[in-house]
Amino acid sequence: MSKVVGIRFRTHGKVYHFDSGHFVLNVNDKVMVITDEGPAIGSVCNVPPSVLLDKPDKPLKKIFRLATEEEIERYDKGHSLEETVYKYCLERITRRDLPMRLVSVERRFDGSKIMVYFTADGRVDFRELVKDLVGKFRTRIEMRQIGVRHQAKMTGGLGPCGMALCCSSHLKEFAPVTIKMAKEQNLSLNPSKISGMCGRLMCCLTYEYPYYEKTKKRIPKIGKEIVTARGSGKVIRQNVLKQTVTVLLDTQEEVDVKLRDIIKKNNQPKKKKRSNQKKH
Repeated sequence: MSKVVGIRFRTHGKVYHFDSGHFVLNVNDKVMVITDEGPAIGSVCNVPPSVLLDKPDKPLKKIFRLATEEEIERYDKGHSLEETVYKYCLERITRRDLPMRLVSVERRFDGSKIMVYFTADGRVDFRELVKDLVGKFRTRIEMRQIGVRHQAKMTGGLGPCGMALCCSSHLKEFAPVTIKMAKEQNLSLNPSKISGMCGRLMCCLTYEYPYYEKTKKRIPKIGKEIVTARGSGKVIRQNVLKQTVTVLLDTQEEVDVKLRDIIKKNNQPKKKKRSNQKKH
């Protein structure tokens, strides 16, 4: 049995899960962990009940130890420095009229480098900007261009559903999203209805798409002639979630029919044309 805790490295950042090992932690405790990019301090944001880790896809990293008072002070100073770097970087971008949009600034806990994240429509020559930052803060500067979906993931926010953005709360990677998924689910193709905060198609369009794709293969297509207990008619609407179809009967009456109540589909093959008789 291992106790899994949620650790957040940014104030509104994504929650990462770690194995707490023998440590007894409370919410808001500061802990030291070893990440792929070096040591980092995170804040405990939730302490779920103990769960049995049965063959996890990827072993959870363990909490290294509790952070010391001196490390917590360095952690707080690092965040203050990030705000200073952000403001100065934004001022230099404006002064140099660079075609880029500043997203976030992150400083490594050990002070080895500062990461500057930005978006842009194309390639940007930021060499002079880097010189400005290095001259001001005397540390290694790494510029990293990201896409608008990653920008939404980093900044966070609320979606049209009122919940936290999927990309910033639980999605580990972005799956391809196409307009076909919206069409398959009979959604309005109005961009304002199917686009997320990033301006791209909403990630949640992929959630129910496999169900629609599979179920629609069993539902008669619109315009298909079918026979029901109420009589014959033509399918004029589909409701995939309820697994029903609306049928316009020969009597011009509309009825909703469940798939299991369809007696048969009129799939009679077309009659073959008679071949010309051979002349004697």
